[in-house]
Amino acid sequence: MGKANKVLVIGGTGYLGKRLVQASLNSGHDTYVMHRPEIGVDIEKIQLLLSFKMQGAHLVSASFDDYQSLVDAVSLADVVICAISGVHIRSHQILLQLKLVQGCMQRFVPSEFGTDPARMEEAMEPGRITFDDKMVVRRAIEEAGIPFTYVAANCFAGYFLGGLCQPGFILPSRERVTLLGEGNQKGIYVDEDDIAAYTLKAIDDPRTLNKTIYVKPPKNVLSQREVVQIWEKYIGKELQKTVLSEQEFLAVMKEQNYAEQVGLTHYYHVCYEGCLASFEVDDDQEATKLYPEVRYTTVEEYLKRYV
Repeated sequence: MGKANKVLVIGGTGYLGKRLVQASLNSGHDTYVMHRPEIGVDIEKIQLLLSFKMQGAHLVSASFDDYQSLVDAVSLADVVICAISGVHIRSHQILLQLKLVQGCMQRFVPSEFGTDPARMEEAMEPGRITFDDKMVVRRAIEEAGIPFTYVAANCFAGYFLGGLCQPGFILPSRERVTLLGEGNQKGIYVDEDDIAAYTLKAIDDPRTLNKTIYVKPPKNVLSQREVVQIWEKYIGKELQKTVLSEQEFLAVMKEQNYAEQVGLTHYYHVCYEGCLASFEVDDDQEATKLYPEVRYTTVEEYLKRYV
């Protein structure tokens, strides 16, 4: 397999997708960005697309509702990276990727970028639907014989670190924090720009072909308590702490709507069970070992922006 000169990003205006587009442009790839034919009056999305175009990206109008347009879009690229939403509080679209499986491509990176779904066979309802749907897509890719790379990037820093690992918070408090359990389970937190950078490294690498790679920065494998301690050091004071037991968390979760329950289930597995750090990753599947030239953002560096 040669160098992936042409990269198509689907979902390129989304939270992670826009970072994947930028990383592709920064890497010198001939970059294509798929967008819906009708965007309406979403001026921020239009301006983002135009900013990509001004940097040399090609804008491709296509829709999951128009199969031929998808085929035509996929045919433009060597590698397809999909970043459509898998978050229920927004729009859960993971299974739409099945429409891409018939396309011809040198490599497909499906929309995953979180917890490895292959390790979540025992996940709790209703959150397991996210992992189950991703496995449906994986099986379709592999049955079709499409070369792939799966990226398990663990916890998005913006969602976890910004709120000190508390669901529903994206800014760190200077007064109080709720610890999930005792706050001692290890999580893995990754800057979203770093996720994009490692993904773009992987698409050119024969070592990652038909494999799952994990983004596990060694300095970012921390418990909630350790994250809180870093924040306390920055603000020069100790936060008031309360503990939310496993039983209390589950009781609160059951009172939420379906979409919220899905997201909270994922927090439960990360923060109460420690699912992300409970297994070892071989060096030939871990992004920071594969690409030591990429300088990742540490938790300390990430939290400093909120001071």
